[in-house]
Amino acid sequence: MTYLWVKSLHVVFVIAWMATVFYLPRILVNIAEAGDEPAVKARLILMGRRLYRFGHNMFGLAFLFGLALWEGWRVFPQALPNVVGPLHWIDAKLTLVVLLLAYFIWTGRLLKRSEKGAALPSSKALRIMNELPVLVLLGVVFLVIAKPF
Repeated sequence: MTYLWVKSLHVVFVIAWMATVFYLPRILVNIAEAGDEPAVKARLILMGRRLYRFGHNMFGLAFLFGLALWEGWRVFPQALPNVVGPLHWIDAKLTLVVLLLAYFIWTGRLLKRSEKGAALPSSKALRIMNELPVLVLLGVVFLVIAKPF
């Protein structure tokens, strides 16, 4: 039963983090398209900062519960089973998660650059970049469900 609670909490915090991964680039698109409206830009930057902080918190919690699922069986062998064992799908999944984290950090840096008045990439480029995490997430979900290797 403990395993199911830990797994459920991991999934909930991953969903919350992914919401920030998807929405922060949309805020950047709106900042890029705000033009010379300083009040609109300031509001969007404030929203972006708060969202980025929320995303960091959600990633941290998802990471802790994911770590408990991955290695918790060593500490609590009766409550948490060894769910990965000799399987290597987890290595591929963690590689994709690292890519998503790098993308999230990159969007956070773009937000900080825009806050300092630096130019952002074009709104078209930001819109294209906004679609990439969906493909990576598809890979993560496939690996978790199919466990192909």
